Amino acid sequence: MDSARALSDARPTPFWLEDPGRPEALSALVGDVKCDLLVVGGGYSGLWTALIAKERDPSLDVVLVEGNEVGWAASGRNGGFCAASLTHGFGNGLQRWPTELAQLERLGAANLDGIEATLKRYGIDAEWERTGEIDVATQPHQVEELHEIAEAVSRYGLDITVLDADALRAEVDSPTFLGGLWDKEGVAMVHPAKLAWGLKDACLGQGVRIFEYTRALDLREYGSGMAVRTPYGRVFARRVALGTNVFPSLVKRVRPYVVPVYDYALMTEPLNAEQLAAIGWRGRQGLGDSANKFHYFRLSADNRILWGGYDAVYHYGGRVRNEYDQRPETFRTLAHNFFRCFPQLEGLRFTHAWGGAIDTCSRFSAFFDTAHRGRVAYATGYTGLGVGATRFGAEVMLDLLDGARTERTSLEMVRSKPLPFPPEPVRWAGIEITTRSLDYADRHGGRRNLWLRTLDRLGLGFDS
Repeated sequence: MDSARALSDARPTPFWLEDPGRPEALSALVGDVKCDLLVVGGGYSGLWTALIAKERDPSLDVVLVEGNEVGWAASGRNGGFCAASLTHGFGNGLQRWPTELAQLERLGAANLDGIEATLKRYGIDAEWERTGEIDVATQPHQVEELHEIAEAVSRYGLDITVLDADALRAEVDSPTFLGGLWDKEGVAMVHPAKLAWGLKDACLGQGVRIFEYTRALDLREYGSGMAVRTPYGRVFARRVALGTNVFPSLVKRVRPYVVPVYDYALMTEPLNAEQLAAIGWRGRQGLGDSANKFHYFRLSADNRILWGGYDAVYHYGGRVRNEYDQRPETFRTLAHNFFRCFPQLEGLRFTHAWGGAIDTCSRFSAFFDTAHRGRVAYATGYTGLGVGATRFGAEVMLDLLDGARTERTSLEMVRSKPLPFPPEPVRWAGIEITTRSLDYADRHGGRRNLWLRTLDRLGLGFDS
């Protein structure tokens, strides 16, 4: 079966959001309401902020507004890799915050444990599996790079298992695998939409007022607080937390720091016992290869394979549009690469094909700040690693709104910002050159050209 034929019946919609447990939408806001804290955005960032705010102070009146339905965007269509890392991986953290990396790793591990504890406390069935993740080398130079990372990780006392080709293929069998690094505790697999819906239920149970199909249109100071206008009403709040991530921030000066990059994924039909035996994967770990243009892949609860990544597409002007969610040429590439990785699954078909926008910043990990004299806080720029890190970001936003000096707000990572992206057309041209340079490096032993080396020195970059 050729790759295109394997895609012939794929539904153009995120697999996770078709789950029969999807909750009914809540009513839109009509009229004016007042509250202590307004949370804008019904993805992980907003949901964690609202829930933790109520846990800190149950008397707090919290309102959350969402422009569509809770979990419909990145939170309901990602790969379901919930990582402890707050820095988009150990290597990125080592490059940017070497003096506080041990602290960031400790906080990240505690954050992941906190997510797991929250799921247990509220009885959220999000198909949570603490299986870890394996970074896979598929080219000789990547094997060397993984060994360098393993050596650096060991100096920080972190536990990671180095796998040679035979040991890796005993875990998951692909002829393309040459070695890997297995982080056994630092990543969990989760059903992303069920996580969002479970957090929504938890928020409602704690008294958070949630309004869906209620887009926040503008943000203004009002007396000693803030006013947010919506299509059919207004919210007057003492404080506001913005969890809008990839969508244009209500604090306009934040917008140059974030660009929307489109990521794509496929989901296969469920594997039968013979197909599962052909690839192994009894440990059900998440996997990602080590290329610049990388794939990420994992098993669902019903033994489908999610296969995503590779292309990262930026559209001129940085627009977020529904029509960008479908990209047949990327789906064909993904399908071709899937069968190259797992030729023993020839004949398997894909049931779903979808895409979505990632809030990318130039340092690949979230940044934070306040606006309007401390009345508004924001966290954004997670660059695809927000399933876990948004809970930490919610804690940071609430600390900032309280004006509290905490271990989190004292971090250089929290006190600093990435470099902004240049305006168009320089932005588009720079991203295009970078994308092509990364592809060239993948095809030439990882050699980074002058352009990439210059970006490295400037602290800028682009990550698929």
